[in-house]
Amino acid sequence: MTIAYSKRLRGWRFVLFNLALGLGHMIVLFNAGSYIALMPHVAGDLGGVAPSLGTWAQTDFMIGLALAFPIARWMSGRWGDYPVLATAFVAYAVASYLCAISETLWLFLPARIFLGFAGGITLPIGQALLLQEYPDRLKSVGLGVWGMFTLTPFTVGCLVGGWIADELGWRHLFGLNIVCALGIAGVTGSLLYGRGCRRRYTRFDFVGFMLLSLILGGVQTLLNQGNDFDWLDSLFLRGVFIAVIVALPCLVIWEQGERHPAFDVRLFAHRNFAIGTICLTVGFLGIQGLLSLFIVQLQLLLGYTSYLAGLLFLSMFLLAAPVIAVMHELIKGVDARLFACLNLLGFAFTFRWIGLFDAAESFDQIVWPMLLLGFFLGSFFTPLTALTLHGLSGTPVMRAAEAVALLRIAAGAFGITLQGVVLFRRSPFHQLDLADHFGGRRFASLDLLQQASARLENAGLDAGSATAKLGALIRQQAGILALNDAFLLASYLFLGLAALVWLAHATHRPLHPSMAEDLNEIRVEELMEEP
Repeated sequence: MTIAYSKRLRGWRFVLFNLALGLGHMIVLFNAGSYIALMPHVAGDLGGVAPSLGTWAQTDFMIGLALAFPIARWMSGRWGDYPVLATAFVAYAVASYLCAISETLWLFLPARIFLGFAGGITLPIGQALLLQEYPDRLKSVGLGVWGMFTLTPFTVGCLVGGWIADELGWRHLFGLNIVCALGIAGVTGSLLYGRGCRRRYTRFDFVGFMLLSLILGGVQTLLNQGNDFDWLDSLFLRGVFIAVIVALPCLVIWEQGERHPAFDVRLFAHRNFAIGTICLTVGFLGIQGLLSLFIVQLQLLLGYTSYLAGLLFLSMFLLAAPVIAVMHELIKGVDARLFACLNLLGFAFTFRWIGLFDAAESFDQIVWPMLLLGFFLGSFFTPLTALTLHGLSGTPVMRAAEAVALLRIAAGAFGITLQGVVLFRRSPFHQLDLADHFGGRRFASLDLLQQASARLENAGLDAGSATAKLGALIRQQAGILALNDAFLLASYLFLGLAALVWLAHATHRPLHPSMAEDLNEIRVEELMEEP
């Protein structure tokens, strides 16, 4: 074991180190947020695949990001923090290059998985390295800096991603990754070169990690390909389903006896951890899935440009940023269940508000519920984190934070495809219903389609063009109604979660915790909020 080098960076080296790690944190998270706005462009450029296939690259990126958390802890202990961080950024640049040169989905998809895995390794290690350079009295400042870098990609990610897609082309995003990642690897490696690091030689739970990878990857494969390949009627998907069903109890049994588990299932014996994890993962599943679905459908269904769709999402974070900054202080001395319940009820109200939307071109109508959604998004993590970690102390706290972060990121990937399933299933239903209602099949005296077709023909359109225009209008309205169904379904889901939090034990945090306790809580919160 080598001895940690005690001298901290000072002056311009300290500033440069903060900027380098912050930029690295931003570009990893930026690739999670901005790619959503790029998906229609990417799908069209990779051989014209369906948008649902383009979604695979986002969901599998997030699965790779989640699976990196348990292995990052072991790698940093085995080889040291900064060598692993620098190597991960070099790998990130290589994966970005492969994404940039991809001409087919079959190269782009594994490159995105590799990109997510390399980026996921940098997230917990980067936070640890940053805090090592701050003295104890200023570690809260370091956490604040890290939190600012965490929030920035999501405030501008969709907007900048949309601008890149519209003005430069989506490949430029990955070209930017290459330059930044190599620069960050060089700066951090040179600033910390020669510094000793404390090594922790522990056995890696390879079996547990492979079982976890099989479960998360298998579930995501089922959700990705289910709509396109008819679910369990596909022999391949049937095999994947059986593998997941067999692997799940094997993981639970195996991890019970592991001293250093890749995923500590024993934490679920704590009631608050189990309930808090359910609320965080299921809630984020709904949030991530709806927002990803919404920004894509704004472009495909309503004709928004990528930039305009990103601008709409930017409004959501006008309230999210200040709320995140004060939530940690607000819940001190108050039962976290109260704040969590109010937050989840707020989501239910906002999703129902958006679910009643029925106009195709009302940017000014959508922006108000999105602004309110930002408020509840900013207050989502902190009370549920306090609820989840209540009753845990010592090493289990960091393990719990990693486990929740892993599950929440994976749930976000599941949510993207699940909401796509809702849209896929409900759109034909509404299309048929609208055609029956307005086409005279339900009420013989009400044949509005025939009347509208006659008016279009009188205006100079031929019969075929008039029919096609009316069909496109029905498909658009059916898509809007299907999108509404997804938001309404989520509103009912959040009502159930709001009731569920009251089954947890009461959590009263002290009004004046010690500095060490406060810093540890903030660090754990920010780790659980990645990305």
